[in-house]
Amino acid sequence: MESNGYIHVYTGNGKGKTTAAFGLAVRALCAGKSVYIGQFVKSMKYNETKIERLFNGSDPAFGPIRIEQLGRGCFIGKDPEPADRKAAGKGWARCADLLRSGEYDVVILDELTIALHFGLLSTAVVLDVLRNRHPAVEVVITGRYAPQALLETADLVTEMRDVKHYYAQGIQSRDGIDR
Repeated sequence: MESNGYIHVYTGNGKGKTTAAFGLAVRALCAGKSVYIGQFVKSMKYNETKIERLFNGSDPAFGPIRIEQLGRGCFIGKDPEPADRKAAGKGWARCADLLRSGEYDVVILDELTIALHFGLLSTAVVLDVLRNRHPAVEVVITGRYAPQALLETADLVTEMRDVKHYYAQGIQSRDGIDR
């Protein structure tokens, strides 16, 4: 019997949303599941994306993974441009197809809530696709500013909040440790 996949949302102003999603990806890969990660705001490969090389399909005990950057970069200190809207739309079309097809067991939509918050994508359209996805697909959505309608649709919601962080004291992260 095929089980239903759940919708997870990792949101809030604290750190760890993407890291939690990548942790779930590693867990799924080690269980032989296939994973797709679409990053909506990030436009470059970060250290965590190196897991794509580690789980490259050479060992049949592990599932395959595909990571794609679907955005043009961060919006901190600037407004999105028309090209950002176009990139988000194209990225969402790809993800919607994957969600409907069931090609991947786990689909992670990293920073999707940022694309929603800035109006690059329609919350109603996203929710429609989520409700009509292949029933076995597990979906993980990350990012700040998750809309209430998405929180209500999700099966699991985790809110990350800042309690204490060295960034507040002007201390930068150490390369390879924390970004």
